[in-house]
Amino acid sequence: MLFKDWSDKDHIVIVGTVRDGVPMSYEAGAFYKRELPLLLAVIDKSPMEISAVVVDGYVWLGHEGQPGLGAHLYEAIERRTPVIGVAKTKYKDDTWSAPVLRGASRSPLYITSVGIDRAEAAENVARMSGDGRMPKLLSRADRRARMALGRTSGRPSNSGD
Repeated sequence: MLFKDWSDKDHIVIVGTVRDGVPMSYEAGAFYKRELPLLLAVIDKSPMEISAVVVDGYVWLGHEGQPGLGAHLYEAIERRTPVIGVAKTKYKDDTWSAPVLRGASRSPLYITSVGIDRAEAAENVARMSGDGRMPKLLSRADRRARMALGRTSGRPSNSGD
């Protein structure tokens, strides 16, 4: 899902999914190996320049800089585009992310980044459209990905995606 501005409500430029081959099996401690090829395929097929990539999860898995999915992606794209991680669940003893409270939620999102200042990344996520904990566009992207993989959770969307 591509959008032009962090505060866009419904102005999505492109919605689509890419299925290039079969994702690798889950490997404990190496989640990125399964997800990275699919993310690279989406980025590679983008018809427009991408100014930032948002991933579901952590960029860094510790204050000492252990790489998570976002950090591996950043290296794979040769550090050309900032990557922002938005995690719904706190990782172990996380002290390095920027917690962002949205809407009336008492549970923060945990923001990490590379190629962009963490505070700026957190501010971008905070100003994304939507009244709930998760920004509307990120929820829509997550729903689209689950539907494409045949893993629907909840009821289908009537949003025209």
